[in-house]
Amino acid sequence: MKDETGAKVEFLLLKQVANNRWETLCKPGKKAKVGTKFSFGNGILRATVVDVKDDGNRIVDFDCEENFFTTLDKIGQMPLPPYITAELKDKERYQTVYSHELGSAAAPTAGLHFTTELMDRIKAKGVKIAYVTLHVGLGTFRPVKVDDVTKHKMHSEHYEVPEETAKLINETKKNGGRVIAVGTTSCRTLESVAAMYGEIKPCEGFTDIFIYPGFEFKVLDGLITNFHLPEST
Repeated sequence: MKDETGAKVEFLLLKQVANNRWETLCKPGKKAKVGTKFSFGNGILRATVVDVKDDGNRIVDFDCEENFFTTLDKIGQMPLPPYITAELKDKERYQTVYSHELGSAAAPTAGLHFTTELMDRIKAKGVKIAYVTLHVGLGTFRPVKVDDVTKHKMHSEHYEVPEETAKLINETKKNGGRVIAVGTTSCRTLESVAAMYGEIKPCEGFTDIFIYPGFEFKVLDGLITNFHLPEST
């Protein structure tokens, strides 16, 4: 809530810039000018807009007595895609069973239907499972607004590929096996790394790769995905 007027503004946290400073998506943005102060949860969390980026995103400093993430867990709401209309009473239901690192602005929905039992059945069939980290960002929420898809600007997202994952994927390809990505986030990560190094290497960085018809895949042989809204990436 805006301190001066009581106007309500929604803040979607996209990326941690430093400590309690975050890049955010504000709605409505016109009420979040530089220097504007907001309070949440009867004042247990306070915020000040310190900058406005060229794309309209706000850089916001947050202040609270407790740990920031503990406070968020108390008063914040998990952002959900429009096709999930029911109230989310258990936050763990909108989360993959193999999630580990903090950082994504949303869950990678392609993996939501993978239960621990299902993954055990997959492993029992001889399928090897490897993991990557990619922090889902603004690209998940912003639609494609141009007629020419090649002119769409993808926002960058942070990824990490561990050594054991790189080794397993390279060995699989060398032995003639297939590599199947679960979700477009995993797909973007692996194809970005392959484009840079010609193979999968343990590394971390940012990717703004945009995959559309005509793209030549360098490592993936298949993709398991989930719901995608019309005109979304």
